[in-house]
Amino acid sequence: MAGSSDMADTGQTVRLELGADPPVRLDRALADAAPEDAGLSRSGIGRLIAQGAVTRCDGTVVASAKQAARAGEVFTVKLPAAVPPEAVAEDIPLDIVFEDTHLLVINKPAGMVVHPAPGTPSGTLVNAILHHCGDRLSGIGGVGRPGIVHRIDKDTSGLLAVAKSDVAHQGLAWQFASHSIDRCYLAYCAGVPDTGDPRLLGVPGVKAEPGGIIRIAANIARHRTDRKRQAVVKSGGRSAITRIRVLRPWGRLAKIECRLETGRTHQIRVHMAYVGHGLVGDPAYGGARRVGTTGLPAAAVELVRSLDRQALHAARLGFVHPVTGETQAFEADLPHDLKELESVLGN
Repeated sequence: MAGSSDMADTGQTVRLELGADPPVRLDRALADAAPEDAGLSRSGIGRLIAQGAVTRCDGTVVASAKQAARAGEVFTVKLPAAVPPEAVAEDIPLDIVFEDTHLLVINKPAGMVVHPAPGTPSGTLVNAILHHCGDRLSGIGGVGRPGIVHRIDKDTSGLLAVAKSDVAHQGLAWQFASHSIDRCYLAYCAGVPDTGDPRLLGVPGVKAEPGGIIRIAANIARHRTDRKRQAVVKSGGRSAITRIRVLRPWGRLAKIECRLETGRTHQIRVHMAYVGHGLVGDPAYGGARRVGTTGLPAAAVELVRSLDRQALHAARLGFVHPVTGETQAFEADLPHDLKELESVLGN
């Protein structure tokens, strides 16, 4: 997918390019081609098609959402003008790593939800950003809201980029879609992934790469029965690729580095559970293989059992500034709970 925007009083236009093997229906294919946080669902695409807001590259208007999609086709989607946000500004402290006219990079604490939802209408990162930025925010997707082009889970800590202008939002969204963003997570998992383990390398989509790296390529889709979870699927779903490397083993668990080529919902958590090395403390995906505590110090056992969130931290984030063209790289230290866990294990 490639993206570009045309700033206008009536809204924006977004360029979408279909992949090599798109879904049959055009509305579904366009929704799959759009960035995850662009606010373009299948039903939303359908409404825009009905409004005559979707055109092909030759300028012809798409007449039906049911039309067949063809690989490589390019479309322009005209988005509605921004409307006031439903979320309200709240004076919530933010750990700001970087800020200029166009961008914010925030070190999000574990426990903070990114977007308001029926169960968490307030106290979210969006509420905090609205207060911090006021009206200097992106209006992508027809909503005047912070331009958050990627998310991290509520109970994952670490770095998150936020666009304050539409040009920055589109530029970051394109980099995420083209997989040029450098994203590195630190995590603690059950067991020690080993590039020489025949069981691990026998899992479909898993292979060893030079440098002790394990590559996991397994498509992800929403779980068929639990709509709050994701799952690896044999066919369909969205392409997902994670590379992991063991940084330090402790026999029954390990500290690992995870690099994302794609950025699907719960990707690292789902992939680690899929290969039998679920993350420590993960309430949704860590149950398949619990951390063995035999041989660990008593203090470490207590910390492992009491950790109330997945041991996952977005430690590094790098991208090209969409306005200045400068290469940006940011790091966030481990939060207190994971530092404590590592300190006890190390001793």
